[in-house]
Amino acid sequence: MKLTIVSNYINHHQIPMSNELYRKLGAAFAFIQTSPMEEDRVKMGWGEEVRSIPYLKLYYEEPEACAARILDSDVVVFGGVEDERYIKPRLNAGKIVIRASERLYREGQWKSISPRGRKKKYEDHTQYADAPVYLLCHGAYVASDFQLVHAYPDKKYVWGYFPELHTYELDHLFLRKQHFDPDGKPELRILWAGRFLKLKHPEYAVRAAKYLAQQGVSFHLDMVGGGALEEELKKQAADAHLEHHITFHGFQPPQNVRRFMEEANIFLFTSNYLEGWGAVLNEAMNSACAVVAGSGIGAVPFLVRHGQNGLVYRTGHFREFREQVRMLCQDGALQKTLGANAYETIVSTWNPKEAADRLYRFCEGLIGGSVLPEQEGPLSLAPLIAPRRGYEYTRTVNTDGR
Repeated sequence: MKLTIVSNYINHHQIPMSNELYRKLGAAFAFIQTSPMEEDRVKMGWGEEVRSIPYLKLYYEEPEACAARILDSDVVVFGGVEDERYIKPRLNAGKIVIRASERLYREGQWKSISPRGRKKKYEDHTQYADAPVYLLCHGAYVASDFQLVHAYPDKKYVWGYFPELHTYELDHLFLRKQHFDPDGKPELRILWAGRFLKLKHPEYAVRAAKYLAQQGVSFHLDMVGGGALEEELKKQAADAHLEHHITFHGFQPPQNVRRFMEEANIFLFTSNYLEGWGAVLNEAMNSACAVVAGSGIGAVPFLVRHGQNGLVYRTGHFREFREQVRMLCQDGALQKTLGANAYETIVSTWNPKEAADRLYRFCEGLIGGSVLPEQEGPLSLAPLIAPRRGYEYTRTVNTDGR
């Protein structure tokens, strides 16, 4: 089987699964990058020395060879590619195409009624309802978005991102999460990591820290990242006299972010519906953090079962978020249970090797004319979850997907 992934660029979230596919397929696997990575993401540590990756092809340097590879492959997965010229020749030839997509309507599904928008969606997606074209849903609300434009009927599958898997002896990892204040008293470590942007609501973490301090909780909040809201956040922390409770660390390379996670008891994930996936959630769960996450984040309904491997609050409801954080801070046993179950979720199901194995089986099925979806997790049939229903979904669906 000759398998090719085409994306705008390769990043550190995509490389682990791509490495697994390369181990399985060798030269029969390739990743085609269509454009150089933006400078701001390179500064965040997302850049890779691309020429050292043996399976990576650069379309902007070898357009003819890459175009031939796309047309010649048995299966091609297109993700993060806005320009349809990369895809159309294969679609027109009637060959197997898998699209990997985040949401169509992050700002609201009401946008699906736009006549101009529907025409574009028909040209790109709906007209291929009967063609060998399949959709991998990078987020829990993707299938619902595409359902509105009648695209990919019964051909939408659960998917996501699969950062590097770290394995631990959990007892040792939980020892690393034991911290003490300067007086030798136990102190919780809480972590927030990401860009300081409005959609990510980093101010929730600062406001929660103010509340925890007022409640007499012994904790320290590490804020890892930077961005447009940085000075405003620092001012909020100073105005609330939180200098001894919060440290702003600036942007850190991915390996440093993982170390913060390994030492954190609780991870706060506060983005709104504009967060299509959020691979930082995979990493925090892999690090056995007890996660408190917003229901509107694309990854959350796929990865988190409320009360089992994390806590989920209704996006936009700060008081609910605040109370969940307070409750978790006061329950060490629950922290450990949620963290251990979160770790198991990633190690058993949501990891690069498992994803590569499932994708390989899926592609073999497509080529052989018999597609068998997985029972749960990646490449199971995607549930139709409207954004307003994500909160309830995390509370009603079991970890086995039923």
